[in-house]
Amino acid sequence: MQIIDAQIHLWTKGTVVAPHRTAPYLLDEALGDMDAAGVDGVIVHPPSWDPESNALAVEAARLHPRRFAILGRIPLDRPERRGEIETWRQQPGMLGLRYTFLQPHQKAWPTDGTMDWLWPAAERLGLPIALLAGEFLPLVGAIAARHPGLKLIVDHFGVARGNKDDAAFATMPQVVALAKHPNVAVKVTGGPQYVTDPYPFRSLQRHYRAVYDAFGPGRMFWGTDITRMPCTWKECITHFTEHQPWLGEADKALVMGQAIADWLGWKRG
Repeated sequence: MQIIDAQIHLWTKGTVVAPHRTAPYLLDEALGDMDAAGVDGVIVHPPSWDPESNALAVEAARLHPRRFAILGRIPLDRPERRGEIETWRQQPGMLGLRYTFLQPHQKAWPTDGTMDWLWPAAERLGLPIALLAGEFLPLVGAIAARHPGLKLIVDHFGVARGNKDDAAFATMPQVVALAKHPNVAVKVTGGPQYVTDPYPFRSLQRHYRAVYDAFGPGRMFWGTDITRMPCTWKECITHFTEHQPWLGEADKALVMGQAIADWLGWKRG
């Protein structure tokens, strides 16, 4: 079974968004951590706090194309850079896009017209888009319906950020409702950060099961966001692979890596 982590960050500088570690996370450290945990590949999401993180991710993918792929970021507040989308996949490892809306001035972007150009362009070019969408989940469904050829990924279970346990997962009914759109998938990433019980984080089981029952293993992507996890990378793996007795081995292999590679078109060789 190949293990592909659906989300990590690499960065060299910037004011880090809590609860991520404050120290930079660089290629060599990531490779060492991946080898120690048995992670075959990762999807790098260049973080917004480091303006050079996109280039850092591209270099990682160029040097290690079987280990690193990327969901990158074209700055939405710089219209002069929109043309980059036409050649986006020509960069080493670049498979799509990802947006977070963490800063106050970014929160209106999904609704104020800032992103209207992006949806049809990405659909035309076959570029999947991942979204930190817990605050606008119904809108994700509307976008998916208008652009059926556009693959959308909801980040981090679609949780209500800043919360724990039931309060964090209060959005789950809205997430499950998106399953009717075949072009929407969910990253079940970051789970241990959103609960208060210790390893093996048994409270997450019902949330994993809810996503699985709605979306199936082909649209459910395991991952960590490792630089903000309250446990080791190996524990992030085993709490899922060894403590979800309801999940069959074939489906487990999909969730743990094959499904996201297929969804993004990552041909690892």
